[in-house]
Amino acid sequence: MKKKISALVLIAVMVLSTLTGCSGDEPKTVSTDGSTSMEEVIGVLGEAFMKNNEGLTFTYNPTGSGSGIQAVQEGRCDIGLSSRSLKEEEKGNGLTETVLAYDGIAVIVNPNNPVNDLDMDTIAKMYKGEITNWSQIGGKDTPIVLIGREAGSGTRDGFESITGTENACKYRQELTSTGDVITTVSQNPDAVGYASMSAVNETIKPLSVGGVTLSESTVKDGSYVIQRPFVLVTKSGTALSETAQKFFDFVTSDEAVELISGAGVVAAK
Repeated sequence: MKKKISALVLIAVMVLSTLTGCSGDEPKTVSTDGSTSMEEVIGVLGEAFMKNNEGLTFTYNPTGSGSGIQAVQEGRCDIGLSSRSLKEEEKGNGLTETVLAYDGIAVIVNPNNPVNDLDMDTIAKMYKGEITNWSQIGGKDTPIVLIGREAGSGTRDGFESITGTENACKYRQELTSTGDVITTVSQNPDAVGYASMSAVNETIKPLSVGGVTLSESTVKDGSYVIQRPFVLVTKSGTALSETAQKFFDFVTSDEAVELISGAGVVAAK
């Protein structure tokens, strides 16, 4: 599914590569920009939108939450995608957030790691460098390799704010996409990282947190505590183009709930 979606989005981007802005240059196109964690869900929704609306096109630029928010602010896209809530200063700069879905942030390790569960306090101590060896928490006698996302990432912002590790993480590597984090952890038996629930695959192992396994139901009932919103970002008081508004209405409708769930996240509706 991901390969199909990525190919579809890539074709759309290539066809429209001459565009320099958003809806004003091509009224039959809706452009989105931002969170790499939202790739699966926004890709599924974009594919369904184009299938149901012949002649209209959807594009997605996976730049990260911070870049997507800035793109909306500067008028370079119709709708920004953020995997964190807007900050008060961003709202004060004329941006509006609409929560599309909720996503659990998985704490992931290599499948060969014997550790299966960590509590929040232990996770925080690991990322702050207070616990440095897996043997301290029931694993092998090897150093813990901390993997995280780059500054400006919505996943990083969500993880650090929930675990109380803002500006304190001792990362070995800071990577620019969810896919890169998963690949790195899958290749290093001593690594630990974090990634969107929707991106978890068989190459890595998600840990339970405080005895609670990550799932759609535990995100929905709040028992899995490391979770964040997936947000659509628009300009306050500025009307979307007809095509962009049609896309916005579709992805926030009851019709989209099943598609959102199928993409591995929990619809906000």
